[in-house]
Amino acid sequence: MSSVRRHHMWLAQVGYQRYVAGATINAVDPLDATTGLPEIYARAWYGATIDEFLRTESDAIVGRLSLAGSHDLQQTQREAWVQQVVILKDALAGLSGTILFEFTIPRLGRRIDAVLLIGTAVMVVEFKVGQKDFDRAAIEQVWDYALDLKNFHEASHIASIVPILVATAASSCPATEFRPDHDQVYRPVCATPEELRTIIGEVLRIIPGAVLDVPAWLQAPYRPTPTIVEAARALYAQHSVEAIARYDAGAYNLRVTSNRIEALVDEAKSQGQKKICFVTGVPGAGKTLVGLNVATRRGENHSSTHAVFLSGNGPLVAVLREALARDEYDRLKKHGSRERKGVVRKRVEAFIQNVHHFRDYALEDPRPPDDHVVIFDEAQRAWNLKQTAGFMLRKKRRPGFGKSEPDFLISTMNRHQDWAVVVCLVGGGQEINTGEAGIGEWLRAMAKSFDDWHLHISSRLTDSEYESGEALKLIKSLSNVHFEDHLHLSVSMRSFRAENVSAFVKALLDQDKAAAKAAYQLLASRYPIYVTRNLDHAKHWTRAKARGSERYGLVASSKAQRLKPHAIDIRVPVNPVHYFLNSRYDTRSSYYLEDAATEFQVQGLELDWVCVTWDADLRPNRTGWSYHDFRGDRWTKVKIEDNQRYLVNAYRVLLTRARQGMVIFVPEGDPADCSRDSSFYDPTFQFLQDCGVRVLP
Repeated sequence: MSSVRRHHMWLAQVGYQRYVAGATINAVDPLDATTGLPEIYARAWYGATIDEFLRTESDAIVGRLSLAGSHDLQQTQREAWVQQVVILKDALAGLSGTILFEFTIPRLGRRIDAVLLIGTAVMVVEFKVGQKDFDRAAIEQVWDYALDLKNFHEASHIASIVPILVATAASSCPATEFRPDHDQVYRPVCATPEELRTIIGEVLRIIPGAVLDVPAWLQAPYRPTPTIVEAARALYAQHSVEAIARYDAGAYNLRVTSNRIEALVDEAKSQGQKKICFVTGVPGAGKTLVGLNVATRRGENHSSTHAVFLSGNGPLVAVLREALARDEYDRLKKHGSRERKGVVRKRVEAFIQNVHHFRDYALEDPRPPDDHVVIFDEAQRAWNLKQTAGFMLRKKRRPGFGKSEPDFLISTMNRHQDWAVVVCLVGGGQEINTGEAGIGEWLRAMAKSFDDWHLHISSRLTDSEYESGEALKLIKSLSNVHFEDHLHLSVSMRSFRAENVSAFVKALLDQDKAAAKAAYQLLASRYPIYVTRNLDHAKHWTRAKARGSERYGLVASSKAQRLKPHAIDIRVPVNPVHYFLNSRYDTRSSYYLEDAATEFQVQGLELDWVCVTWDADLRPNRTGWSYHDFRGDRWTKVKIEDNQRYLVNAYRVLLTRARQGMVIFVPEGDPADCSRDSSFYDPTFQFLQDCGVRVLP
């Protein structure tokens, strides 16, 4: 029996009742979780066999879509659905399969107009109603939808996926060319309404293989791994962390950690306790996402457990705020609102705040803050006593300030007489700037001044990259210390193609060649890493790998002073908002591969594809690393241990920014330039090869 026939029988047997705003609708597509039917089907506002779709009146289909949507749907949306239904009824006549309307992609915060499961193919159809042209943005949109299914929907990993863009007012379209990439995602195909049936027929003719097992496709899990910008947008739009993030049963994960933090907040309030929690995780594991999730779920100002998300990472705050403001402004404008973008920005600022503004307000006002729950992102980057005291003297005219930044921030929350919760999100090996204290400063403050607080600490805080060993000894004598496995995020979400990237980078920077080579072999087939001496080749590779709106960019160490002959000058300031958010047509965006962002601009953020430039500031030698800073006309050795650590961590940040792959550019040097002698670069090129990295063909 064919899989299509089995699917028809399966639908006939199960049926469902869906409840929307009190209305009961009899239908054949299982959407309601209470029925125990496939969750993936619930992401569609309408689903049916093609036969059922063809037999159902168009008005009834549009009515069901309207009920599934929000109550304030625009008339233009209903009219668009009418046109889409009519076009698809003509295009699908006589075919068998399944159709899904308004299929939700929570990672992107959007919905696919229609997904067709016919024969051997998954067809992703996007309509541009009333448009005569096939513009690039629309082509990228439908391509992104196809890539999202391929990357994050389990049954689509092995399926052929064809994105189709239909401009309903177009009289002609570009010549149709069916070009599959290595993963069987086809390049987008453009169609007029009249040509759609022909294109569907051609898809079914040229794509070989077994017929789709539709029930299996519908029941397959969807495990998205959003970028931090996508995640913030989705959470701000009131999606849940479960909807936008992957869930792997075999790994400690976002859901478990988020739920544990939520439970600790409720416990602190109910029992009148003060708690501090330390959440650890490998680079890209989703620590910031955990914090944003808690802040979103407890973001109502009138809530007694109101939480605020604080970060000292200025570029991250700026990028997230602007991304949310643009997204919210566009959403309001679409619904007829005339609210100014400046007003929207002000509202967003309350959701994500700069930790230094929180600190400065607490300096001026001795009362407890309004918030009982504060989340400190990248807590390891808080300032030590020396850096804090110097700042207070220079900027605030407060001589003799006697608290480190962690000590002062905890004391601010300690002003609450009833209860308080501090959540510290901790990255290992992420301190990159002078005066960043590491997590040990928080532990020392707790041992010294806050022994009545309850400490809930990730069991992995003892790992070497967190450098908290001595400070941990100080708190072990306290009575309220709890080490918890659930407070560690062990799996990187950033590199969704390969979870071993952070292990590879750690081994590489630890100069453990055998471990690095072993980790590289595990990830190379899904997460390409190359090294090259030719920057033009590196840029070409980076551009060629990106599909749809996948973002790529150039990064460099802030100490990479001798890349100027390659037109890379890290002294030129990069605005992270333009770099990470602006379109490929903006010369300031990452797409242009002209401006190199440093570790300070990219920490906490990510790109799909990265070109990492490796200068002579960090060089391998026989005993480890040789650390250098360019002063005047020559490289000088870095002797201060903290500054050596910052330099290694800078490359750790750069090498863990890519979600899908990277190429590392190591200059050849120039024997005529004593500041760029080939001996400064050749050992790095060879070392990377010794770690298993392949040379770019």
